[in-house]
Amino acid sequence: MKIIAIRHCKAAGQENIAPLTAEGEQQARELAAFLEGQHFDCIISSPFKRAIDTIKPFAELNERSIQVDERLAERILSCEDDPNWRSNLERTYIDEHLKFPGGESTYEAKERITSFINDLQTKSYQSVLIVTHGNLLSLMINLYQPSFGFKEWELLSNPDVYLIDVSLKDVSKLWAH
Repeated sequence: MKIIAIRHCKAAGQENIAPLTAEGEQQARELAAFLEGQHFDCIISSPFKRAIDTIKPFAELNERSIQVDERLAERILSCEDDPNWRSNLERTYIDEHLKFPGGESTYEAKERITSFINDLQTKSYQSVLIVTHGNLLSLMINLYQPSFGFKEWELLSNPDVYLIDVSLKDVSKLWAH
């Protein structure tokens, strides 16, 4: 099974209802053109507005529906305002069980994404298109490429596109913008 995993386009915030910016809307149209001609057994998105809106132009052009799966939602580092969130996030790549108040550990987020991938495999899909968020995408890649960590997360762009070949346990970056 192959997964095309997309990080959402530029958004106006981090809230789950944050829309894409005007630039993000243009990126979503460019992404639709980039994916043109590819067939996917299904399209699955995080429930966050910015993720759904990222893939909506492609889905509309191809007359496809977008399924929503909560397991693709962004990982919550903490429910408290944390001025040191970036350094604390980096710490979670080193200590996968580190958990902040109201947040989800790296280990828990990886369990969530593993559950999602296992469910896809039981459906015998060949090619799946998913849209998620930077941190969760980096943890998904890390399942197949353990060297992909905090530094690589920092280098992700909005949007970003990766091909994950689950069978071969191989990851390659597709988006070169």
